[in-house]
Amino acid sequence: MTRSSGFKVGMGIVVAALTGSQKATAQAPTISVDPSRLPRLGTIDARFQSYNVEMVEVTGGRFWKPYRASAAAPSARDAVNAENVPAGSNSDLYAYREPIDLSNPRLRALAAALAPAYMRVSGTWANTTYFAESDDAPATPPSGFRAVLSRERWKAVIDFAHAASAEIVTSMAISPGVRDAAGRWQSDQARRLFAYTRSVGGRIAAAEFMNEPTLAAMGGAPKGYDAAAYGRDFKTFVAFIKASEPDVMVLGPGSIGETTASQSPPQSSADFIATRDLLAASGPGIDAFSYHHYGALSQRCAPGQTTPEAALSETRLASTGQTLAFYQSLRDEFAPDKPMWLTETAEAACGGNPWASTFLDTFRYLDQLGRLARAGVQVVAHNTLAASDYGLLDEKTLRPRPNYWAALLWRRLMGTIALDAGVHDGTHLYAHCRRGARGAVTLLAINTDRTTAVTLRLPGSSERYTLSADDLQGAGVKLNGTALELGPNDDLPRFAAVTSPPGPIEIGPATMTFLTVEDANNPACD
Repeated sequence: MTRSSGFKVGMGIVVAALTGSQKATAQAPTISVDPSRLPRLGTIDARFQSYNVEMVEVTGGRFWKPYRASAAAPSARDAVNAENVPAGSNSDLYAYREPIDLSNPRLRALAAALAPAYMRVSGTWANTTYFAESDDAPATPPSGFRAVLSRERWKAVIDFAHAASAEIVTSMAISPGVRDAAGRWQSDQARRLFAYTRSVGGRIAAAEFMNEPTLAAMGGAPKGYDAAAYGRDFKTFVAFIKASEPDVMVLGPGSIGETTASQSPPQSSADFIATRDLLAASGPGIDAFSYHHYGALSQRCAPGQTTPEAALSETRLASTGQTLAFYQSLRDEFAPDKPMWLTETAEAACGGNPWASTFLDTFRYLDQLGRLARAGVQVVAHNTLAASDYGLLDEKTLRPRPNYWAALLWRRLMGTIALDAGVHDGTHLYAHCRRGARGAVTLLAINTDRTTAVTLRLPGSSERYTLSADDLQGAGVKLNGTALELGPNDDLPRFAAVTSPPGPIEIGPATMTFLTVEDANNPACD
């Protein structure tokens, strides 16, 4: 692709450029795209768009307190298992919740609409959770654990996965309760979990050894746990999987907290273990390189770290690529050619900011999917499906939030073959082969400018699906001007497209538009 004062041309894309004086009086440039000529970049997993159900949701316990409940009187349940929170954190940030009802028809139907997907049941709490050895689960966790996962609750996970066409991903307990007298990890708990899963007709598709080993101390690892201890334990875990569960993918390391924007470990954590040290100590064994990304800490944990005004900034949106670049470089060094999996991500860590549940975060959600698919990441698991402010569904009503509607459109329109739509200053444009339609192409145009429209020019007709909202920080979302809502029987609304003729298409300020081109006849999509 070349740059000049006239045109940028390449890969089926022509972008009209404006001089400095023209920019002062004109709208954003017109982007011209020929979908039939967009080259193939690669493919993503059919379960690319996935989600997390935290282990603490399954067992019941204290999780991030929603902002709307922060001023409420403490529940009597808050005292239940009060110690089961990440080490060193403020207990006021959490509130007790009953185990999630995975048999709920609305929850199952809405999850099934996103199928196929991976359902990751893990999180910090999984590191210290005891799996019961019989149907009669103990009322309190044994020594060395902080929570109890009953067989009944795990069977509910398996039944949900079947109903939602989801594959289960999880991680192991690594707390003092699973260790011998010398402090070495033992496979007994893991062996019991896998055996029970098989016995009731379930399957664990992939497993990480532990959740976020870079923050091992916070996650409940033994005091003084370091990279050498991790390496020793990881090798034991891999040997167990290869011998007993050879069909299970080993994911790892599941790190968090590093990015090309800051090469050094977070200064706030003296116990932080660098991923490079973890990989050097553990050696080979992973089938896919997993990592986590949050662009910031939420207001619960770090007031003022980010704002809704910055939510649509390029700096904020680009952070997911910076994190990927950091971990991708380590992948290339220690596990070359292994696929990349982002197994936990959302608007912000610590349950999300107040605007995580609003239309404003939908831009981040879709842009992240587009960026990472273009970069070849195979799986992106959103945290969470239905817990705290960053859930795709409201945790009380289980009604869709704006991000859910965006997820559903992606699922229906974006296939597994990613195409190169080019890079355009000020406009985010992504392209995939249309799901289920030979030769067809779907474009996703995201306009993050809050005041200026963008013009996209196509040579043929297209079907348009535009997401917008009257209030960026509201819970409502419209598709082509019509509010998206569940029907009286929880039926999903019909996603009606608007036909756009050949020529210019306006992408309004602060909107996202999917454009399907059925007659693109792109050879990459055959």
